[in-house]
Amino acid sequence: MQEFGRLPNIRAAQALVDYLKGQGVDCHVEQLEQEVVLYAVNPAQHAQAEFEYQHFIAHPGDPKYLAVSWDHGSTANRMDYGKPSSQLLMQFFTGGGPLTMLVFFACVFIFLGWNIGYAESLFSALGFFNVTPTATLGEFWRVFTPSLIHFSAMHIIFNLLWWWYLGGKIENRLGTGTLAILLLVGGTLPNVLQYYISGPGFGGLSGVVYALAGYTWIMGQRKPEAGIGLPNSYMGFMMIWLVLGFTDMFGLSIANGAHIGGLVVGLLQGVFDSRRR
Repeated sequence: MQEFGRLPNIRAAQALVDYLKGQGVDCHVEQLEQEVVLYAVNPAQHAQAEFEYQHFIAHPGDPKYLAVSWDHGSTANRMDYGKPSSQLLMQFFTGGGPLTMLVFFACVFIFLGWNIGYAESLFSALGFFNVTPTATLGEFWRVFTPSLIHFSAMHIIFNLLWWWYLGGKIENRLGTGTLAILLLVGGTLPNVLQYYISGPGFGGLSGVVYALAGYTWIMGQRKPEAGIGLPNSYMGFMMIWLVLGFTDMFGLSIANGAHIGGLVVGLLQGVFDSRRR
């Protein structure tokens, strides 16, 4: 089975599950203390289930869910979907564990500081070794902290969306320890590689994101019972984005070394964990 989503209450979950049942998608529901976890029983149907889940989150009042629930489901579990705004907020916070949220908001706060006049001081404090004359090897945190710096809205939005989506899956299913290893290794070794390619003038969580993508995809391929996976279409998008980074199509300075390094870290860790778990 593969998890494809989480909802705040059983009524909303039942409406979606009944609809998917009508589409021939077999689902399993697990009731937790504060949310309901949805699984696709057949991994081959995971992408379809996740697509419908995203539509349900955006349009919980769509009449098609009520109609199919009436035909296939229990009348006791109907109608109460909750307010869309509160449902989205609940989905955001339950979609990631404590480490996911800590890194998410750390990046947001640093980005806000960057844009209200503290860019130079933040880069001096958090940039890689040699970013300033005083940034020496004794300041060991610099091997990781560039991962928390983002230079533009598109930069941080892209990275944090993937961090929340993939990091939250890993932390909720496999634990904070697994995500912490990927964060630390994926946020340090790719930085070292990027430094030797282009010097210290880089930042961003994209190395970690590619580590998470590689890890989630390989675990889904080799150990689907672990409950995480990345559809091939999503992984294909990440590969296309990686290749485009080597062109000048977007007119941006992209840390391609960090992307490749992070991907290799994630794939290797995924191979190791798929054998061990």
